[in-house]
Amino acid sequence: MERVPNLTRADVLSAARNPLAFIAERWTPRPRTVQRAALAALAMAVVIVVTGGAVRLTGSGLGCPTWPTCTDNSLTTTRAMGFHGVIEFGNRMLTYVLCAVVGWAIIAARSEKPWRRGLTRLGWLQFWIVMGNAVLGGIVVLVGLNPYTVAAHFLLSTALIAVATVMWQRTREGDTAPRPLVGKAVQQLVWFLVVASVLLIAVGTVVTGAGPHAGDSAAVERIPLDWETVAKLHAVLAWIVVTLTFALWFVLKAVDAPKGPLDRTRDLFLILLGQGVIGYVQYFTHLPEALVALHMLGSCVMWIGVLRVLLSLRERPTSAAEPTESSAEAELAKA
Repeated sequence: MERVPNLTRADVLSAARNPLAFIAERWTPRPRTVQRAALAALAMAVVIVVTGGAVRLTGSGLGCPTWPTCTDNSLTTTRAMGFHGVIEFGNRMLTYVLCAVVGWAIIAARSEKPWRRGLTRLGWLQFWIVMGNAVLGGIVVLVGLNPYTVAAHFLLSTALIAVATVMWQRTREGDTAPRPLVGKAVQQLVWFLVVASVLLIAVGTVVTGAGPHAGDSAAVERIPLDWETVAKLHAVLAWIVVTLTFALWFVLKAVDAPKGPLDRTRDLFLILLGQGVIGYVQYFTHLPEALVALHMLGSCVMWIGVLRVLLSLRERPTSAAEPTESSAEAELAKA
């Protein structure tokens, strides 16, 4: 058993000046550890969206009527605030869990050998998005769940999911220059799909802002639009995304594209079908809370699926200078 080295004064000063570098000097995670850390950050980004939706759908949006404290006289929820206070305050606490998971991803990326600065930057970008969204969430409470701020809150969460998805993908690639697997025409078609998906998500926030789920039992301002009309526009955009996805799959088959893009496009098509079924059922059943929550989860999964299609159009092979997990283990065995 190896003896744990004593920390010297120089070590303490070094850790205080740059804790990430201090940890990186003493720990080298396996590539799989870095991948799992990035995946955990992505999963937690989806969880925080779904729990945020639960706050809204249970009418707990003002369960803590102020921010950053829960009440004017208490940092935490009180018994008098009941169920809604527990739900809202619990969702606020999950922000700290999200920060911890993102922090773990940053530490793992910084400690990987060789150090891949791009991965670390993606981790820090997630951290600052989380911080920005936490402040925006506080503003949402302070302005009484104004629907425009609520929409912005969701869209910023969507941006977090995008960055987390890219980081997860990059942990499984090398740092060589990307090599396209399909032609420019196919790439342009996918970018049309990405833009249509962004519009679909954005209009979905308008449906929510104009719809009956205001997020609190009190009178809350709504977007002055007929939510059913906006929902029909949302459905049209959904069909456009489905059509583009099917067209992409057909084109990829016609040009004999690699298996990766084909598989990701097939996965996205299946996700869209499931999301479409949920969307129509919730519309014709007058937006039951459980189906709305499931639809929000489906929105996150759909967005991840779109990004995976986009990222599958190129490859970044691991260069000879970058040791893989198997080669690293072999070198350790030789030693």
